[in-house]
Amino acid sequence: MEEDGIEEISSNSSSISARLLRRRSGGGDSGSRWVDGSEVDSESPPDDENRSDGYGSLRRRLVKKAKRVDSFDVEAMAISGAHGPHNKEVSIWQTLGLAFQTLGVVYGDMGTSPLYVFTDVFAKVKIESDVDVLGALSLVIYTIALVPLAKYVFIVLKANDNGEGGTFALYSLICRYAKINLLPNHQQADERISSFRLKLPTPELERALKIKEKLEHNSFYKTLLLLLVLMGTSMIIGDGILTPAISVMSAVSGLEGKIQGFGTGALVTVSVVILVGLFGIQRFGTSKVGLTFAPCLALWFFSLGSIGLYNLIKHNISVVKAINPMYIYFFFKKNSFTAWSSLGGCVLCITGAEAMFADLGHFSVPAIQIAFSFVVFPCLLLAYMGQAAYLMKYPDSASRIFYDSIPDGLFWPVFLVATLAAVIASQAMISASFSCIKQSMALGCFPRLKIIHTSRKFMGQIYIPVINWFLMIMCVLVVATFQSTTDIANAYGIAEVGVMMVSTTLVTLVMLLIWQTNVLIALSFLIFFGSIELLYMSAVLSKITEGGWLPLAFASFFLCVMYIWNYGSVLKYQSEVRSKISMDFMNDLGSTLGTVRVPGIGLLYNELVHGVPSVLGQFLLDLPAIHSTLVFVCIKYVPVPVVSQEERFLFRRICPKDYHMFQCVARYGYKDVRKEDHRAFEQLLVESLEKFMRKEAQELALESGIDDLDFDSVSVGQRSYSGELSVPLIQPDDEPVLPSSVMGPIDEDPSLEYELSALREATESGFTYLLGHGSVRAKKDSFFLKKLVINYFYSFLRNNCRGGAATMKVPHMNIIQVGMTYMV
Repeated sequence: MEEDGIEEISSNSSSISARLLRRRSGGGDSGSRWVDGSEVDSESPPDDENRSDGYGSLRRRLVKKAKRVDSFDVEAMAISGAHGPHNKEVSIWQTLGLAFQTLGVVYGDMGTSPLYVFTDVFAKVKIESDVDVLGALSLVIYTIALVPLAKYVFIVLKANDNGEGGTFALYSLICRYAKINLLPNHQQADERISSFRLKLPTPELERALKIKEKLEHNSFYKTLLLLLVLMGTSMIIGDGILTPAISVMSAVSGLEGKIQGFGTGALVTVSVVILVGLFGIQRFGTSKVGLTFAPCLALWFFSLGSIGLYNLIKHNISVVKAINPMYIYFFFKKNSFTAWSSLGGCVLCITGAEAMFADLGHFSVPAIQIAFSFVVFPCLLLAYMGQAAYLMKYPDSASRIFYDSIPDGLFWPVFLVATLAAVIASQAMISASFSCIKQSMALGCFPRLKIIHTSRKFMGQIYIPVINWFLMIMCVLVVATFQSTTDIANAYGIAEVGVMMVSTTLVTLVMLLIWQTNVLIALSFLIFFGSIELLYMSAVLSKITEGGWLPLAFASFFLCVMYIWNYGSVLKYQSEVRSKISMDFMNDLGSTLGTVRVPGIGLLYNELVHGVPSVLGQFLLDLPAIHSTLVFVCIKYVPVPVVSQEERFLFRRICPKDYHMFQCVARYGYKDVRKEDHRAFEQLLVESLEKFMRKEAQELALESGIDDLDFDSVSVGQRSYSGELSVPLIQPDDEPVLPSSVMGPIDEDPSLEYELSALREATESGFTYLLGHGSVRAKKDSFFLKKLVINYFYSFLRNNCRGGAATMKVPHMNIIQVGMTYMV
């Protein structure tokens, strides 16, 4: 019964065109039609009926027309200079300052790993001889040297997206070189954004072109790559749950042997209290305490190095021979299966390695490389060598190796610093989870949630209440359920190695497609590091029944949420494309649109980058009048980190001039923060629209002047153009100026002055936001699984996420909404 009703609504929606024409003409049939579903929105050509083809060789000689890049007539002006802080010249002192700051943000997780690595390793392998200690130490040394140092510091950091790192940054980088985004709203004009910076594969490299073609034309590869990225993102969110749990519990566990009667119950209680407090202060942001992070972690690394050096000298300096990788062979030869099982604990020494890449946007590549190479790496090596030296003398201290190895009299200061370091490490992963979810939302892969920006200076500092409380509840449940860092470590390893494997795969694709690296080098990177990570993954997967199931459950949950949202959003977009209103129908309505036009600007929000959305027909039926100026606004996220204000808008005129209708695409990067209020947005939009009108008039004057110009009277050099009408984007200082007889008196153009006057009058009358409140339902003939996903799961997510008005930052007093149903 419910589906029958929906079908009736959809049927009524498809008859909007006929009802509008009857309202205008008083009845009768019309040959007007709706655009069928065979059109592809992002590739729809502009109307060319008014174009004149009579210029011949004259126009080609006068103006060298650039290759058409978009159907929009005028683009926003390109900004000069490089984009973002990563392209600026920085001094060595600034780089060193950034390197110091990375200690507090990037390396907190890896820095706290000495609290629990050897404890977990020797929970699986009993210390019976020096080979056990030296073999485990050699494993730790080479794991740190190969994965964070060799892979991330020297290779992966170079695969950044204009200074941004992380799984989604890699995905957006690949999306720019190959059209693999499942949402078909790509425009060639996006490639002219200054931060796009494409260097397409050269024709000489057949391999890069073949990979590009295969990715673009095979939907299976597109979906597989998206699932891979979503899985990596899900693992990072899982880290946001496990990192606070294991870090805080490991730090607090030092009290078990120091305070009489401090047992497991007290450990869990204190850990839960700290975790609740940690998540409770997230809403205040990290900007106020951010300056204390780096000094605290610097003190922590100094403590690690100093204590490690002290133990190394005092107990057994001979452990330095573990640098010989043969001890790894001896370790496996002696312990066989248990040695392989201990890899699950060994991999914990590189937890947080992905943060070096994910947090790259806040710093720079040299800063992260310097901090790791000259501070983090040496201090960690000294810490692990010191613990190994202590274990050579006191093998029974493996369960409390970190705190037992602290010199007498320094326990409480080190305990305090360790607790602070654990909290800071947890804070970094919680913030990383917020950032990943924000990027996912921007790229259409996560339901819209409320985002609070906690800093006026740093756009990356955000707070998502729903996710924060979800992470807190999950953290508390993990601590209360497992009550042991060993079981949490089993879960922790899967999440960490999973993210690393995703990064290895994506960087290999970047090597082949973008860097155009030699195939043997790219495959060597994949095979070498992929084999190491597969070996570790096989070890941690063996612990599924001992806690390893937890990150897989978290990852599966978030993966389903993100993929269902993306799947439903793509189907909804395709439905909007199928139901676009045709230009023939708009011409039949006339400039009044079959109703009364009243002063004011109507901003009709929709998701189409080209064409007239069907929701306009619903507004024309439901409202007694419509605004004198209509702008179809599309908020679009492009696969770049940020888009400057100067490049924000793309405009195109819809229908003849007397219709006063325009298409506007407002473009944002996945790291952009939409903090502007509606008044700033309205002002910027009107200013950009005025520029569009003036440039359009200038282009028309140019074309009308060319019509009567003598062939040899003008010589014009090359200039930069965009769009159908060859409007210059950047005019060099030495560019020749066309004669006034060609350009015409643009400022005195009466039609332009009339239109600008009408726009100002409409602006003074105010703005109204026209929104379509749409529901999405699967068609009756859809297969069962699709109905289940769309009608229940996707509908549940849409009904419980933020509405359009809240997401688009529009004032509630100026909103008019109509209901729409999209059958997909």
